[in-house]
Amino acid sequence: MTTAHRSPLTARRILLTGANGQVGWELRRTLDCLGEVVALDSKAMNLADADAVRRMVRDIAPNIIVNPAAYTAVDKAEGEPELARAVNAVAPGILAEEASRLDALLVHYSTDYVFNGSGATPWREDDACDPLNVYGATKLAGERAIQATGCRHLIFRTSWVYGARGSNFLLTMRRLMRERPELKIVADQVGAPTWCRDLAEATAQVLSQIASPLSAANKTEPWGIYHMTNAGETSWHGFAEAIQALDEFDETCAPAHLRPIPSGDYPTPAKRPLNSRLSCDRLEHAFGLRLQDWRAALALCLEASNK
Repeated sequence: MTTAHRSPLTARRILLTGANGQVGWELRRTLDCLGEVVALDSKAMNLADADAVRRMVRDIAPNIIVNPAAYTAVDKAEGEPELARAVNAVAPGILAEEASRLDALLVHYSTDYVFNGSGATPWREDDACDPLNVYGATKLAGERAIQATGCRHLIFRTSWVYGARGSNFLLTMRRLMRERPELKIVADQVGAPTWCRDLAEATAQVLSQIASPLSAANKTEPWGIYHMTNAGETSWHGFAEAIQALDEFDETCAPAHLRPIPSGDYPTPAKRPLNSRLSCDRLEHAFGLRLQDWRAALALCLEASNK
C-alpha cells in the first residue's frame, strides 16, 4: 500500500484499487492533485475476497473510491467464471454498498464487451446490453450491482485499453513484430484503441468538475454510465499497422508482414464483438470532454515509452 501526500487544496481521501495496473498506475499520478490518494495493489486489496474488501474500505473511509481493478483475462475467464464474477461483479457491488454507507462517490470502469457487437453504429449508454462472453457478462453484472445500491457513481465504459506497461495489444505487437516475419491480425473487429493515460487524465478532469460537497442533498450531479474512449475507430489490423508505422525498428530488423484475417480464422475461447464502437457524446455533453484521436494518443504513448 502506498499513500500520497494530502493536497493542501482539499481534504478528500481517495481510495484507488489496482494501483499497479495499466489504468491504476496512471491514476496514481492524475488523482494526486485532487486529494490524499491511498493506492492499493492486488496484494493489498484482493478483490476476490469480499470480506477483505469491505474491511479495507471501512478502515480507510474514503470520500471517493476509484476502481480500475478487474479480472481482464478475457479467454481465461471462460474457464474461471466464478473468479471473474467475484472480481468483476461481487467486489464492485461491495464497493458500492460501502460508498453508499460512507456517502462517498464510486468511480468504476467497464467495457465495450457488455454489448454483442452487432451492426456498425456506435453504441450508446442506454442501448441494450447482451454480452457474448463471461468477461462481458461479469462486467455487466458489476455495473448493475453498483446501480442497485443507489450510491453516487460514475461508470466509465472504455475499449481496447493499452499503455507502456502491463499486458496489452501494443506491447504484444511490438514484441512479435521483431520476432516473426508475418503476423495474422483480425481485421473485422472495429473499435477505438484507448491509451490508459488519457483515461486517467479524463477521469481526473471529471472529478475536478465535481466540486460541490458529496452530500445526499445534492441532486444535480450527473451520476451514471458514460462511454470514455479515444476518438476515431480502427480494426485490430489497423491498430497493428499504426503501431508498426510509428515504432522504431533496429536497422537489422525487417518489420513483420501484417496479414488481415477474419475473426473466424483466429478462434479463441471467448467470442469477441465485431462492433466495439462506443459513442462518447454523453461524456462531452455532461463534462465538455472528448478524448484525442487514437492515432495521436498512440504516437504520444510510443514517444513517451521510447524516452
